[in-house]
Amino acid sequence: MLKSVQALQALLLTALLLPAGFAAAHEYKAGELQIAHPWSQELPPNAPTVAAYFVIHNTGKNADRLLGVDSPISGKAELHEHVQQGDLMKMQQVPNVAIAPGETVTFAPMAYHVMLLELKDRSLLGDGKRFPLTLHFEKSGDVTVEVAVQKQAPAGTQEHMHAQ
Repeated sequence: MLKSVQALQALLLTALLLPAGFAAAHEYKAGELQIAHPWSQELPPNAPTVAAYFVIHNTGKNADRLLGVDSPISGKAELHEHVQQGDLMKMQQVPNVAIAPGETVTFAPMAYHVMLLELKDRSLLGDGKRFPLTLHFEKSGDVTVEVAVQKQAPAGTQEHMHAQ
């Protein structure tokens, strides 16, 4: 039941993100994986970290795994997830993220996300800018995407945050 709810949430988020502006939408392919609309929210200039989000859909018949990420704008990049512990939401690092065949995994606020730490180049973190992020997959290899920095989260993101 939980997986079907998560799959529905991912499908709804994807459907809401795409009409939010095809001009800003961008997609990438790595093997049988499709990566849609990598984005990050603009933060104050002194923010110590930044998060990146995207949607991965596995169109193949075999599972794959996101093993890690990196970006030239940061000294360190980690895969994280939010988990409910009692009445609190807690962020924790995860070693990898599985993408089952035919499934969609959504990286969004209050869900899986990429944390970029030890920021080096803040000039690419303003509204309308883009920065590179390389995703390392177990089977599909490496793919570099451009993360679009936006003043506000895309339409549908707030609904996803409350649906968790």
